[in-house]
Amino acid sequence: MTTVALEVSEGVGTIRLDRPPMNALDIAIQDRLRELAEEAARRDDVRAVILYGGEKVFAAGADIKEMQAMDHAAMVVRSRALQDSFTAVARIPKPVVAAVTGYALGGGCELALCADFRIAADNAKLGQPEILLGLIPGAGGTQRLSRLIGPSKAKDLIFTGRIVKADEALALGLVDRVVPAAEVYEQARAWAAQLAKGPALALRAAKESIDAGLETDIETGLAIERNWFAGLFATEDRERGMRSFVEEGPGKAKFL
Repeated sequence: MTTVALEVSEGVGTIRLDRPPMNALDIAIQDRLRELAEEAARRDDVRAVILYGGEKVFAAGADIKEMQAMDHAAMVVRSRALQDSFTAVARIPKPVVAAVTGYALGGGCELALCADFRIAADNAKLGQPEILLGLIPGAGGTQRLSRLIGPSKAKDLIFTGRIVKADEALALGLVDRVVPAAEVYEQARAWAAQLAKGPALALRAAKESIDAGLETDIETGLAIERNWFAGLFATEDRERGMRSFVEEGPGKAKFL
């Protein structure tokens, strides 16, 4: 039974993991994550997304028992599907926030890395402990973590497999905000709800310009930005936003 679902309310879609006790990310959940990420990307009624594992744990990693039964040939095939599932989350062309409670380890940490913003509980613990299994992160951790916090800090976490508490994760830049555990989802929803009211195409343009620009040189990045910037002048949201600014002042435009 697949235990991950997309719940939509007032423009915010919550991709909710629910596989007690630790939300282990087995193959069924990985594949369903890709499907739900693609659905969230398509749906007009989803304007921002929350990744959430519930009040106790975000996701403690892959299903190790399932992986133990796989040999090299099987993982050669599976590793691409694993990465594709997480990449689908990272490529949702809408604002995505991870609401991190409890453990976010291994694949769980890699899933949080796919978000644009991470809000963590004050009791959260994050890390990439794959090295302790004789492995390395395989769902994007070596790439997304190093891009987020820098290569030397990423190497420290990946080489040692050590787990960091919320305060150190904040200092490293691994998470963006630390709040009391009882407030994690509420604050993630407030962040998502605010952006869900914004101009959808401009938000998509901003996200894709930043993400694509980080993967290339500055001149190519500027070209990506320039094309998106000019293209937005063809949108109704741009007309509405500028008209509201001229007539009412800044920050009063309504885009829904």
